[in-house]
Amino acid sequence: MLAPVQLLSATRQNLWRLTFIRILVLAAQAGSVGFAYLFDLLHLPWLQLDITLGFSAIVCLLTAIRLRTSWPVTELEYAVQLAFDLFIHSALLYFSGGSTNPFVSYYLVPLTIAAVTLPWRYSLILSGIALALYTLMLANFYPVEAFAIAREKMQIYGMWLSFALAAGVITFFAARMAEELRRQEQMRALRREEGARDQQLLAVATEAAGAAHELGTPLATMSVLLKEMQQDHKDPALQEDLSVLQDQVKLCKETLQQLVRAAEANRRLAVQEQTVTHWLDQALNRWHLMRPEASYRFQRLGQGDVPMIAPPPDLTQALLNLLNNAADACAEGLEVNLDWSALEISITIRDHGAGVPLAVAEQIGKPFFTTKGKGFGLGLFLSKASVTRAGGSVKLYPHEEGGTLTELRLPRNATGDEA
Repeated sequence: MLAPVQLLSATRQNLWRLTFIRILVLAAQAGSVGFAYLFDLLHLPWLQLDITLGFSAIVCLLTAIRLRTSWPVTELEYAVQLAFDLFIHSALLYFSGGSTNPFVSYYLVPLTIAAVTLPWRYSLILSGIALALYTLMLANFYPVEAFAIAREKMQIYGMWLSFALAAGVITFFAARMAEELRRQEQMRALRREEGARDQQLLAVATEAAGAAHELGTPLATMSVLLKEMQQDHKDPALQEDLSVLQDQVKLCKETLQQLVRAAEANRRLAVQEQTVTHWLDQALNRWHLMRPEASYRFQRLGQGDVPMIAPPPDLTQALLNLLNNAADACAEGLEVNLDWSALEISITIRDHGAGVPLAVAEQIGKPFFTTKGKGFGLGLFLSKASVTRAGGSVKLYPHEEGGTLTELRLPRNATGDEA
């Protein structure tokens, strides 16, 4: 699997955004109060307003400090923070005209944020708090003394500014909060999919370990019988066939032994760093011994320093499976290209077979899905799992000139310990 990325929780990120909103709103409120005081536009209880704004600034500072700790941010704490915004806003309204203040519509901003980011029960409670506070503002507030003309103009401009502030906050920040929640849900869905895939891999690995243990005895028996047949029958044509069978049995035994060594290497994390060209050359040579009937052309496209790679054994096996899939489609004229950039290594394998439609190519790699008349549909599934574990990806495309293009991408310095 890919290395788990250290992500902030959605609630913590939303609280960071809420704190940023508070700072912007606090700056706007402090600027409005300061403007009205300097130009003597209104007669208000300035001391009470300053204390309220100062208290709001202290809470912003404490919240920012709290968010730098490792304590998890719960939905309850987030709801309490929104409730605090409602109370602070009500206190400012109380000392500046109550329900006649055009900024009374700002009540909708915390409620909108709650509706987008919190479960419905918290939104319901916060709506009840906002409604109760607004109702109190209808009868109990500090009256604003101003000239009638000045009051009318301030009411109009205040309504415009309140609408612009609320619209901007709701459109930008609430949308970002909802996007963050959707992203977190996608991450959880991806983790669930990876967990299901790992369970399938565990089941396949268990069966493979049992099969490897059981195949040792019949392979040894076959090797003994083939040697006896070679001694008893001197026909040159038969001798040649028996020699081929003996080589195939030997290859099977070596594969089983390598499976045991690979498991031990994975257990000890014994991987050796080497150049990607050396690793690919070894893999191609080994594959050609397995598939002597296949022919291929290798081309190195990358320029500059050759990247280093520390491939785990299952990554090499994944590459062999991809080569075998291409050879099964068409064993003649395979094209293997190696390229790299500053961030990744790319290996492409093109065969000249019949090709597969794009819709079918997207299904290939799922367990027990195969387009061949034989096989179990596990080769590419296991290959994709091994490559993904190393931080890479495998994709199949129908080539525009016919055949199929298999693309293997790996990060620079790919290893198998990123799971």
